[in-house]
Amino acid sequence: MQLTPDDSFNRELAAQVHPDNWVNPKPSGRYDLVVIGAGTAGLVTAAGAAGLGARVALVERHLMGGDCLNYGCVPSKAILRAARATADVRAASGLGVTIHGEPLVDFSQVMERMRRLRAGISVHDSAERFRSLGVDVFFGQARFVDSGQAIEVDGQQLRFKKAAICTGARAALPDIPGVARSNVLTNENLFNLTELPRRLAVIGGGPIGCEMAQCFARLGAQVTVYEPTDRILTKDDPDAARIVMEVIRREGILIRTNTRVESLSRSGSETTVVSRCRAEERRDAFDAVLVATGRAPNVEGLDLEAAGIAYDKNGVTVDDRLRTTNSRVYSAGDICSRFKFTHAADFLARIVIQNALFWARAKASQLIIPWCTYTSPEVAHVGLLPSDAERQGIGIDTFTQPLSSVDRAILDNETEGFVKVHVRRGTDRIVGATIVAAHAGEMISEVTLAMRNRIGLKGLASTIHPYPTQADALRKIGDQYNKTRLTPWTKWLLKSLISLGR
Repeated sequence: MQLTPDDSFNRELAAQVHPDNWVNPKPSGRYDLVVIGAGTAGLVTAAGAAGLGARVALVERHLMGGDCLNYGCVPSKAILRAARATADVRAASGLGVTIHGEPLVDFSQVMERMRRLRAGISVHDSAERFRSLGVDVFFGQARFVDSGQAIEVDGQQLRFKKAAICTGARAALPDIPGVARSNVLTNENLFNLTELPRRLAVIGGGPIGCEMAQCFARLGAQVTVYEPTDRILTKDDPDAARIVMEVIRREGILIRTNTRVESLSRSGSETTVVSRCRAEERRDAFDAVLVATGRAPNVEGLDLEAAGIAYDKNGVTVDDRLRTTNSRVYSAGDICSRFKFTHAADFLARIVIQNALFWARAKASQLIIPWCTYTSPEVAHVGLLPSDAERQGIGIDTFTQPLSSVDRAILDNETEGFVKVHVRRGTDRIVGATIVAAHAGEMISEVTLAMRNRIGLKGLASTIHPYPTQADALRKIGDQYNKTRLTPWTKWLLKSLISLGR
């Protein structure tokens, strides 16, 4: 497989995740499980099943590792780290550290470092590693044949007892005139860049759009974000979205909310974006345009109809046990879940292993799945938002701890944020939480653990947290709840008991 640019790191990556000299094995007999797609869901399914003694085949048409390794988590977080370092240098004077002049960013070196690290990590997802685990690895387009009894790949038929569709999703191009002719960027080619675009337009103010907008602005680009609604991060807590929008605007990013992109046109090295905000039309020129407006499921070429597998624009249809409409076929990951995260794909794959191979009855609805947007500050969430609770008719009490009252956040000069926890009304049972903090993604796991193990706010309050840490905000939330238990009657009773002891 050819990756861009053609350097030693991308050649190393290709040698791991789609070797040019790979020869597909000859199938013999029937597989216990055939897995289509070698992204996170497929890799976890294949490795887990093989480790339990199943005879497993894994089919991938492009690059093993899927989006996460090649176009998503790994490359994006590598360059976000460089962007954060740049921001830290710019903010150093506020800590009493004098830096003379602007930090010098070598964008080509930032991207080369990303490619080097990605290639090094790729060994974990490599074809050779999975062959060593006992998995038969096939490269090519898979399609169902024989009424769903077999899968054909590269001219060979793989007969199966059970199968798992784990083909993921890809960047969806919006229905904007000119978008297909304007050489736009998506997450699938953004990380091929070797030169920094001087002027970058980002269409879409969701997690990917906001992360990359802030990243490229910190690395030196002039960035404009186009968002058709009245705010960014529309799936997150509105207070969290407001803080992120204030921060990235302060960093020089132009955010055009309530603005719809009406057309794109490419001329030479420039792309003109025509947008409209209410009655006002604008025409702005950019060196590059990143489209970050959502995902589309990878269902093409599978001949799902031949196997009686239902699907729609959102992906493959599954029940709570991740069975498709063909009882012999299961699915996991972005192709079938609204939670399009690597960690969600991992745990959905574990459900497929249990249910497909061992007749278990594990349910996807029982998973408690957190997520995080890696802007600065980060926004992490788990469970219900207040709007979710209202829609479901669940009464909640909300406790909020601003970071401006957390000592470590004050000392770190990272006071823009909060910890917000929702509990079922009248109890300490946690039903959801949002954290906005420099390392919110690290902090949210404590709340997820508490929810998974039914530890309420009383449990958080009684858990000793090291001082000073920003995670101590969670203990403070627990203290807030405990104070609500001190009703006037309780205070009178305690005062009486103290008086008796005098």
